[in-house]
Amino acid sequence: MNGDVRVPAGPGIPTGLVIPAGELSEQFSRSSGPGGQHVNTADSRVQLSLDLASASFLTETQRERALSVLAPRLTGTVLTVTSESQRSQLKNRQDARIRLAGLLREALAPPTPRRATTPSRNSRRRRVRTEQRRSEIKRNRRRPRPD
Repeated sequence: MNGDVRVPAGPGIPTGLVIPAGELSEQFSRSSGPGGQHVNTADSRVQLSLDLASASFLTETQRERALSVLAPRLTGTVLTVTSESQRSQLKNRQDARIRLAGLLREALAPPTPRRATTPSRNSRRRRVRTEQRRSEIKRNRRRPRPD
């Protein structure tokens, strides 16, 4: 299996990317779940990590975009993907690499601009009606006037 990870072309990466194997860090551990007698002996769970701050294949703009978009998933500047869905370590390694490539492809896509919209006539009427109902409820809570 080639160690490099190929990120397919998409918005923000017109020619695609190749993540060199040297920039990836893999760790293996025992996976939970089914496996019979084999489960206690095989380290089939894969953790694939990539440090985005020192990634040589990213431009500065791509690095900033990836760090900001993936911020909730990062530990420091390291992106980690875990795969333990398969019983085979090889299949889990392939799955983790596909997921890492997918995450990077989505993160490097430029944000889509927001299209400004106006509220429909019906939605404005509904809003006014609910405001009037609420006003009536509050008006009825007041102390009666001494007329």
